[in-house]
Amino acid sequence: MIYLGIETANAPLSVAVVEDGRVIAEIVQNNKVTHSNGAMPAVEEVLQKAKITAAQIDAIAVSQGPGSYTGVRIGVTIAKTLAWTLQKPLIGVSSLQALAANASLYSGLICPIVDARRNHVYTALYEGLTLEEIMIDTHESIDDLCIKLKAFARPVMFVGTDVEQYWDVIEAQLGHLAIRAPQVLDLPRASQVVHIAAQQELPAVEETHRFVPQYKRIAEAEANWIKEQKK
Repeated sequence: MIYLGIETANAPLSVAVVEDGRVIAEIVQNNKVTHSNGAMPAVEEVLQKAKITAAQIDAIAVSQGPGSYTGVRIGVTIAKTLAWTLQKPLIGVSSLQALAANASLYSGLICPIVDARRNHVYTALYEGLTLEEIMIDTHESIDDLCIKLKAFARPVMFVGTDVEQYWDVIEAQLGHLAIRAPQVLDLPRASQVVHIAAQQELPAVEETHRFVPQYKRIAEAEANWIKEQKK
């Protein structure tokens, strides 16, 4: 079973080809190339590295959010287009779960963090080793998150490139219970997206039309429009 994995939900970009659980080729980058310019070339490059054609892909896995509105939309659009064109199943995976999977060998709680601006984050909470979901994907203030995590009275490992900007607040509120994941684990990986997707039942190809991103909040432009309508 050959999967193509796509992860563009946030600033880092990752694309992978995984066959029967083995990573054949993977691109992980965190540079200033926008996903609109870099995502499709990365798909083409990883297929070349894996020495396969698009037609040989059996299924496509994509991180469907939450995260950057533009990043999520680009990844989902590419995945849906490929899935429908190639007539292959499309599986969506939480971008937060895929990020938490990087730290899954940790035996405590795992909290992925993605900046949502204005002191808010996209986050969730998982049990280490099993990745059992303790707190579903959510969008909330960093202060409210710390209050919730403190109530568990357990060590929490924070993972993600955006942890750094909130670390002072996290450490001040959680003290010794806050553990920073090694930065090598901060970049989301498309191979983790595939690993999670492979544990799910493959949907029918026809389900691709109904596949939608999971933004967890409306876009800022839409929020501003709604605000204007209420005046």
